[in-house]
Amino acid sequence: MTPSTALTRERSLNGELDPDAEAVRTRTDRNEARLAELPDKPERTAAEQAVADELHRSGRELRSRFLSAHTPAVFAELTAAGTRWPRLAELVCAAAERFPGLVPTTAQLAAERARPQAHKEGREIDQAIFFHHLLGTRATGRHIVEAMLRPTAAALALLPTFARSGVAEFATVRLERDGDLGRVTLGNTSCLNAEDDQLTADLETAVDLVLLDDGIRVGLLRGATMTHPRYAGRRVFSAGINLKHLHQGRISYVDFLLGRELGYLSKIVRGLRVPEDRPTGTRVWREKPWLAAVDTFAIGGGMQLLLACDRVVAGADAYFSLPAAQEGIVPGVANLRLGRLVGPRLARDVILNGRKLWAADPQASGICDEAVDPQEVGRAADRAAERLTAPAVLANRHMLNLADEPVDRFLDYLSEFALVQGDRLYSPDVLAKIGTHWAGEHGR
Repeated sequence: MTPSTALTRERSLNGELDPDAEAVRTRTDRNEARLAELPDKPERTAAEQAVADELHRSGRELRSRFLSAHTPAVFAELTAAGTRWPRLAELVCAAAERFPGLVPTTAQLAAERARPQAHKEGREIDQAIFFHHLLGTRATGRHIVEAMLRPTAAALALLPTFARSGVAEFATVRLERDGDLGRVTLGNTSCLNAEDDQLTADLETAVDLVLLDDGIRVGLLRGATMTHPRYAGRRVFSAGINLKHLHQGRISYVDFLLGRELGYLSKIVRGLRVPEDRPTGTRVWREKPWLAAVDTFAIGGGMQLLLACDRVVAGADAYFSLPAAQEGIVPGVANLRLGRLVGPRLARDVILNGRKLWAADPQASGICDEAVDPQEVGRAADRAAERLTAPAVLANRHMLNLADEPVDRFLDYLSEFALVQGDRLYSPDVLAKIGTHWAGEHGR
């Protein structure tokens, strides 16, 4: 009897939460026992891998049907009927405990983390299914957005010290208060500011501090001077996703691929949601204008970051690109935002064909507001930041962002992105690329 035949007999869900959750647990336990009988993925024959694929497929089909029926009830259990505000990682941990088999356990994820991407079972796809349903349900999706817009615990702990000193140093980011400007310097210098889990966490903490600090009126993002041998002594904005880390299996689906969209990028666009602000009855602005100063290039995630900013100043020799389609993945929320800024045809050329946009090219005007002499980027950015301190800028950028990207539109996109990106992360073409071309690269 094939796995497909055996598992078909157990597909019934009766529509009640706890019995259906038990059906998911039972199926998962049975599938895991069968997987444990197989060799590790790199040692499997084609036939053995086909068995593993079918076990995963059948389990995922049942999990998806379970969530289609029970997402509001599941979310109510995980958030104490909406009174708790867990971040993404906390949410999946709680789901693994309350609904065994619905998402991977902490131990399973730790085992996956120790493997190269091509050798993993692809358990993050189950997280993708989970978030696809949660983000795609209006009430639960809005709750997640609000939860992820809250300041991180790290930022709240650092705020008193930063308020006194005006400086915060992280492993890959430096934040300095300079007058009413919050200078956020990306300093992952050995790999051209390639984004990884560490940079994402550091950048979110820095963004939170900028938004929380009463003395800062504008946030400014710029890359540090590099130590990478190809660009030593030059500033670089960002090389995008760290492909070496992706090959090594060190790029997290939850904390990086999904967390950066709902974390620091969403905070730049929407600001913070600070719970103690709510009872006052007056609007407390936890949003601020953001400016990006681009040196050399903004590739991939770096260009995605520009799409969230209010103004971009770049050296005339800098370029922007989104090579994710060539890499096999989706460039975050860029597919939602880019067409609005440059037009749909040019957006398709950039995303589907990998076209570079040079800062001085008139067609890049939807991305770059001002292209200047490369030696003048810093001074031009400071001048632009001063203009963003005008009193009415804050209210108007709030209304512009509300019109450009309503939360429900963002959620419609993000629900589908959660599923598609999880699938692409483990697609054969991506695994083939990261197993060969990218293994020795520094970020890009």
